[in-house]
Amino acid sequence: MTTSTLAGRRVLVIGASSGIGRSFAVRAVKAGADVLMAARRQARLDEAVAEAGGGRTVVADVAMPDDCRRVADEAARQLGSVDLVLSSVGTAPLRRIEETTAGDWMSTFQTNVVGFNTVLAGLVPTLADGALVLALSSEAVHMPRWALAAYGASKAALEQSVRCWRIEHPRIRFGTVGVGSTVPTEFGDGFDGPLLTTALGVWTTHGQSQAEFMDTDDVAEVLLGVVASVLPFPGIGMEHIILRTPTPVIGPAG
Repeated sequence: MTTSTLAGRRVLVIGASSGIGRSFAVRAVKAGADVLMAARRQARLDEAVAEAGGGRTVVADVAMPDDCRRVADEAARQLGSVDLVLSSVGTAPLRRIEETTAGDWMSTFQTNVVGFNTVLAGLVPTLADGALVLALSSEAVHMPRWALAAYGASKAALEQSVRCWRIEHPRIRFGTVGVGSTVPTEFGDGFDGPLLTTALGVWTTHGQSQAEFMDTDDVAEVLLGVVASVLPFPGIGMEHIILRTPTPVIGPAG
């Protein structure tokens, strides 16, 4: 029986300063991986490195094309070759669809879709044969949510772009992970309070609220175990999985 491990694997985590990305990066370091953590905030990256007891960092905002190229360049320089990429980046405006501005649409797609693809374009020469590239998506792709139209649409576009990468680069394993409601994260920190209260009520009416959320560290631990199991077997792809709480729906379903 093969013992799956991340020891010695070269890992790039994009969006490593908070939430699932941070938790995954810390756990990967502790599991023996050589991890490059990319995010916008150096201080938060330094905290993650201190908690993990190791790791490397690169400060970058994937909404900026030059920063995307720097992430790819630093991955090549600091890791040499990359076995695993996890992108946990996600931003969203909380707006009714008719109030979502052109700027909202563009900034959401720039971060959630364009940034991911720009980093990948620079990473291609650095990815090892059989490398695993995973992007965190959302249940909002197939379960549209009131006031999150731009976010759901961007994650749908992200998933489609990953399918295209899979077709054009078959030596690499590309996949997405649909993630349900998880806490704690910083995803909704900038949401308008009264509008969020209204949104929560609408989501409940549509059967989109559940009794409990998943825990961020639990999700990261599950992802770590899954990728550690898949990585040693290059003939097995990991195209799409869904992580969602099994707790009951609150309010009407449908």
